[in-house]
Amino acid sequence: MVAPRFENNKAERHREMSQKRRIVRERVLQALYAYELSREPIEFVVQQILSDLNGQPTMTDFAKRLIMKVVGTSDELDAIIRERVANWEFNRLAILDRIILRMAICELLYFEDIPPKVSINEAIEIARRFSTEKSDKFVNGVLDSVLEDLREGGRLKKTGRGLLETSAKKNSPA
Repeated sequence: MVAPRFENNKAERHREMSQKRRIVRERVLQALYAYELSREPIEFVVQQILSDLNGQPTMTDFAKRLIMKVVGTSDELDAIIRERVANWEFNRLAILDRIILRMAICELLYFEDIPPKVSINEAIEIARRFSTEKSDKFVNGVLDSVLEDLREGGRLKKTGRGLLETSAKKNSPA
C-alpha cells in the first residue's frame, strides 16, 4: 500500500511543478508583452512583472533566462516564424501569438532540458487562455512545422531521458 501513496505523491509533485512552470510562462508572456508595447528597458520590465516570484529562485531564474533569450534572439525567432506564415503579413499576426511562438521556439532551440512536446503543449494552452479563439490551432500548426524542420535540419538539441525521440524509435514498425 505504500507504493501507490508514493506514486500519488510523485504525480502530485509533477502536477505541482507543471502548474508552477505554467504560471512562470504566463509571467514571461506578460513581461514580453509589456516590453513589446512599452519598450522600457527589459531589466525594468522583468523586475516589475517578476517581483512576486523573488522567494522562488528556480522559477525566477527560469523566467529570466527565457525572457532574456527571447529578447536576445528575437530576430532569429521572427525569421523562423516568417518562414511558416509566408502568406500572412507578419505584423498583422496577433501580438500575443507572435510572443507565444517566440517563447516556444526559443524553448525548442535553447532549452535542452525541456521536451519539445511540453513546450508545444504549454504554448497551445497559453494561446487558448490569452489570445484569440483560433490561436491555439494556429500556434499548434506553426510549432509542429517548426519542430519538424528543426528535427530534419539537426537543429533540435535535447538531452536527457525522454527528451528526444530517437530516429530508430520513430521509424520502427508499430
